[in-house]
Amino acid sequence: MDTEAVRSFVRAAELGQFQHAADELGVTQQAVSKRVATLERELAVRLFTRTARGVDLTPDGRAFLPHARGLVAHADRAVAAVRPGSRAPRIDVLGLRSAQAVLLHDYWRARPGLDLDVVTLRVDDPHRVAAAVRDGDLDAAFRTVTDPATLPPDVRMVHAFDNPLELLVGPRHPLAAARTLTPPELRGHRIRVPGIVAGSEWSEFYDQLTAAFDLRVDATGPNFGTEVLLDALAGAADLATVVGARDRYLWPAGHDLRRIPIVNPTLAYPISLLLPAADPHPALRPILDHLAGLPPLPEPVWRPSWPRFTPAAVRR
Repeated sequence: MDTEAVRSFVRAAELGQFQHAADELGVTQQAVSKRVATLERELAVRLFTRTARGVDLTPDGRAFLPHARGLVAHADRAVAAVRPGSRAPRIDVLGLRSAQAVLLHDYWRARPGLDLDVVTLRVDDPHRVAAAVRDGDLDAAFRTVTDPATLPPDVRMVHAFDNPLELLVGPRHPLAAARTLTPPELRGHRIRVPGIVAGSEWSEFYDQLTAAFDLRVDATGPNFGTEVLLDALAGAADLATVVGARDRYLWPAGHDLRRIPIVNPTLAYPISLLLPAADPHPALRPILDHLAGLPPLPEPVWRPSWPRFTPAAVRR
């Protein structure tokens, strides 16, 4: 069924004249008449009777009108769903407790009525996520391809923000009373980081981190999830983990866990955004501007050696 024919029928029914419908739709009266006639042939009914004042709906026309309005509304929503300027940007975050999701939520709360489509791909390989951006399945993704030479040519990577690390320990840990810690003070302590996947960006991050500061990061054994790790930290005197300062973690009050900033230098996990090289969704620019306004990290700052990109690389 021709959507424009249905649209012409709806406007003619609502306005009572083919000419008024034609004026509103930007076509000729003859075009509206032909569209309605085609629709009547397809439905095998008469939709209008002609009068001196214009047109009136027949009983069949009155029965068809609410359904026709629904067809036009569905068609308009379908078009809007694929029009970058009007649909919600579809953005991948690493997890709903990650700093990316937390900061996006802050951005959304400050803008009532803003529409965001936040998703979490269960994918560890950032190249697969970059392919999803290239193919249009995502408008953007908070992931890093640490070797930019392996990015698809039509995908761009920009720096979004830095997430400083904190040490997370239970009350029995020997570092639990510290207000801040330096990387050398972490040496010799077991830092449990389950779920480091070979080939992931965080695998390279921890490889560089341990090499730079001679840290003991334990990624062995199965990953039973964040809650199990938090339970283990609560009762352990020899176990710690590192978390992003902007990540959200929740635990029972009885755990009495401590988040201790790491300084001199601040250990920064750089968060990048993958987006199309040409014509990115217009909603991405203000999001990046919001992230660029975050408070700077305390100097000095250590970052891994993979290249960093600036938001200025995003086309307006």
